[in-house]
Amino acid sequence: MRNLVAVERGCLIGHCLSLVFGLAGLLLVLPNPALIAALPPFGQQVFGWSMAGGGVVYILLGAVTVALYGFRTVGWHNLLGFMLPAIALSLCSELVGTSTGFPFGHYGYLNGLGYKIAGLVPFTIPLSWFYLGFSAYWLARAGLASRKLPAWLTSGGAIALGALLLTAWDFVLDPAMSQATYHFWEFQDAGEFFGMPYRNLTGWLGTGALFMAVATLFWRQNRESSTRDHLWVPLAIYLVNFAFGATITLVQLDHQFVIPTAIGTALGVFPALWLWWSASATPAMTPTGGIGQDANPERPEASGAEVVPVTVPLGSE
Repeated sequence: MRNLVAVERGCLIGHCLSLVFGLAGLLLVLPNPALIAALPPFGQQVFGWSMAGGGVVYILLGAVTVALYGFRTVGWHNLLGFMLPAIALSLCSELVGTSTGFPFGHYGYLNGLGYKIAGLVPFTIPLSWFYLGFSAYWLARAGLASRKLPAWLTSGGAIALGALLLTAWDFVLDPAMSQATYHFWEFQDAGEFFGMPYRNLTGWLGTGALFMAVATLFWRQNRESSTRDHLWVPLAIYLVNFAFGATITLVQLDHQFVIPTAIGTALGVFPALWLWWSASATPAMTPTGGIGQDANPERPEASGAEVVPVTVPLGSE
């Protein structure tokens, strides 16, 4: 398990570094062609590779980080119970959206995010829905669980708050990716909300709520746990990805884009920090089996897995 944690930490560090290098390339190098021209031929080739595949790398590292974290905290069954609906339903939503304009508006993906499924949606896009969606959902569930709410209210609240956190990210992501210097996708019609159609936001909210609700239904009716110390991975994933989009939006776009950035911060960053802080700071003690034996041989501590405390009800009871 320690080796697994080390790989997870390495992927998280690589994910963060790739976002930093991406910011440097998009904000410093691309706007200054003279810097690229001054590079030797090999340097120019490397920069071209980074621009062509950098988006793929950071998304893959984010997805692997969250997958390993989810395996440690909720187990493989519940991890797949979230991952598969998140990837499948978000991909369907994206394929329908790029084909018909519903539910996000008329838009299309350009280059830089990898192979396009059906020639429409880069394969990395559903992975980003998964790893940001899981981070948002798990922060919401762990934070609400500390409030000792009924199981149905914790589950419903986690779906609503998780979808809200996910949508708040889009307040800075869409402007950064579709209106800044280097476009990864573009809307075919100018939207009413800072270049985005309003239905893009409702589409994000609906898609996130849909796969989170389906994942909750398929998740086993057991109890998982997490404390504040164990929630720093999803919190870090959420904050660095939000900061990536917000930085590009604020630096490269008009000053009016402070408004969607502020709205996204209010609806996403502050609630994420509150949910993280609301989670229990100390492990909850639970009774075990008799002396000299383990009443539940599948418990994490029995198998060498990391123990993640604080009871979090999953699904209805």
